[in-house]
Amino acid sequence: VQLQASGGGLVQAGGSLRLSCVASGYISSINVMGWYRQAPGKQRELVATITVSGRTNYADSVKGRFTISQDNAKNTVYLQMNSLKPEDTAVYYCKAQALTRAGWYDYWGQGTQVTVSS
Repeated sequence: VQLQASGGGLVQAGGSLRLSCVASGYISSINVMGWYRQAPGKQRELVATITVSGRTNYADSVKGRFTISQDNAKNTVYLQMNSLKPEDTAVYYCKAQALTRAGWYDYWGQGTQVTVSS
């Protein structure tokens, strides 16, 4: 499984961005996809996840502002980020959990920088 993330950038507080993550390879093995973020000096944290059946989960800090969705025809997961705050500044990573011969495995895409100015 390969993941290609895009859509980051610089935005003012209160603005919006949409991140995209395109999956390729053995995508039928994917069970869950999600977005994580890592700010400088901090640990990587969960932002939102979505299962193949469409069940979603969000970090408390983004509930009501961010929406994760998927387009199965395009093998793409999106993260719509509204009402952005400076504390949302981080590198955002896409992750896919897939079943391999060795069991469940986490695949990571390259990060995309999101910077929110005050």
